[in-house]
Amino acid sequence: MSLVAYGHRFSSYTQKLLVALYENGTPFELRSIDAEHPDHVTDWLRRWPLRRFPVLVDGDRDVIETSVIIEYLGLRHPGPVTLIPRDPMEALEIRFLDRFFDLHVMEAAQHAVNGALTGDPIKRADGLALSAQKLDLAYPWLEARLAGTTWACGEAFTLADCAAAPSLFYADWVHPIADTYPTLRAYRARLLARPSFARAVDEARDFRKHFPLGAPDRD
Repeated sequence: MSLVAYGHRFSSYTQKLLVALYENGTPFELRSIDAEHPDHVTDWLRRWPLRRFPVLVDGDRDVIETSVIIEYLGLRHPGPVTLIPRDPMEALEIRFLDRFFDLHVMEAAQHAVNGALTGDPIKRADGLALSAQKLDLAYPWLEARLAGTTWACGEAFTLADCAAAPSLFYADWVHPIADTYPTLRAYRARLLARPSFARAVDEARDFRKHFPLGAPDRD
């Protein structure tokens, strides 16, 4: 049985997984979670009633939480790109940056999206303000942290970059990365040019009209 991933192409965490799968050319089937596929939704909720995706199914095993899924793939379905190195200290730094992008960039941007989804202009403004406040802390830290590197943790593309790609992609839509952060802007551009993420972005392009804040005419 081939690998099955439940998710949605416009979802940041689904894109994070897709980048890892595309990096290694791992065969899989994506089952989209949407109104057009109620059977996928039913099966997904049966496997993970907490209503978060992606979920990976490998035979009789369900693997949940994106970072764990990517680590699992490296153990059970390794490919030519090692996204988590074997050296424990190197791996620790990569796991830290992975958590930073998820918790302090993507989750920060999500406040604005959640506020816009309510349809309430006050909650929309409050969400945007909270996102800006949090991202204004994350952006300068990343500007300093990424100095002199090609990817998040050096010259190798890793789990941390899988997390960074959709995080910075959407965060810049919510609260644009200022010209005063040239290193961070250049890193985001490199991520967008990476074939694995470029593919994930292109496959989700038709869903941009649903972005509640209005998708910018770029990227």
